[in-house]
Amino acid sequence: MHGKDGTTLRHAFCLETCHAVSVTKEKAEDSWEQHAEWWQEGFTEGADEEYEEQIIPLARDLLTGYKKILDVGTGEGQISRVLVESGAETVIGVDPTHNQILEANRRGGGPVYLRGKSEQLPFNESSFDAAIACLVFEHIEAMDSAIEEIARILKPDAKFLFFLNHPLVQTPGSGWIDDQILDPPEKYWRIGPYLTEVMEMEEVDNGVFLPFVHRPLSRYVNALSSAGLVINSMHEPSPPEGFLKRSLQFGDAALIPRLLLIEAVRVA
Repeated sequence: MHGKDGTTLRHAFCLETCHAVSVTKEKAEDSWEQHAEWWQEGFTEGADEEYEEQIIPLARDLLTGYKKILDVGTGEGQISRVLVESGAETVIGVDPTHNQILEANRRGGGPVYLRGKSEQLPFNESSFDAAIACLVFEHIEAMDSAIEEIARILKPDAKFLFFLNHPLVQTPGSGWIDDQILDPPEKYWRIGPYLTEVMEMEEVDNGVFLPFVHRPLSRYVNALSSAGLVINSMHEPSPPEGFLKRSLQFGDAALIPRLLLIEAVRVA
C-alpha cells in the first residue's frame, strides 16, 4: 500500500522512522476495520499515482487472457474490477475486513466479493487459472499458510502475481537522508535492519495505526518454493512518473525501486 504523498505507506508520513507499537492479532484486525474508509478515500479511484500509473497497468497486462482469477486481499476491489474490465470471465475478491467487502459490493463492477482470510481460502483445490496479491503480504502474519493456500487453489501451470513493497528498501528504519555534514552534502536512502523479521503497528497518519510485517526477500522466495510455486520472473520497476514529479526532494528516486513484483507458476 502506498501513502497519499506518493511514498509507500510504510514511509508515507515518516520518511526516516515511523512510530511503531506492539501488535496483537486482535489489534491488527480491528485496525483495518476502523481505518477502511481512510484507505478507500486515499488510495482508490485515481487517488494514488503508483496504483494508477504502475500497479494497475502491470496487473492488467500480466493477467490478460486468464479466465478465472482470485484477488487475495482485494480491499474495496479496485484490482478485481480492472481484471473484469480486461476480459476475465470470473474474478473473486477475498478480504478479511468487513468494511472493505461492504464497500466492494457497493461499488460492484462485476467481481464477486467474499469475506475470508488468506490462510483459510474457501475454495476447492485447483479452482483458479490465476491469483494476485497486491501489497497484501506485508500485513499478513500467517504468511507461509497463506502462500500454501494460494498454491492449493491454483490449477497446474496457473500464475500467481505477487506484488510487494520492496523488502530491501522498505525495511523498518529505512528512509531518505539529507546529510549536510558531508562535504559535499549527500542525499541517500538508508537501509534498516534488513535480516530482522518483525511485525509492528505503525502510525501512518495522525491516529491511524496499521500492522506491517517486514521479512527479508528469502522468506518469500523460500515460502513460494515450498508451496510448489516456481518463480518465472521478477520485476523491480522504477517509480512511475507521477511519483517522481512529486519527489524531487528525494534525490535520485528513479534509481531506487519501491515495488517488487514476482511472477510465479504452480507446478503440476
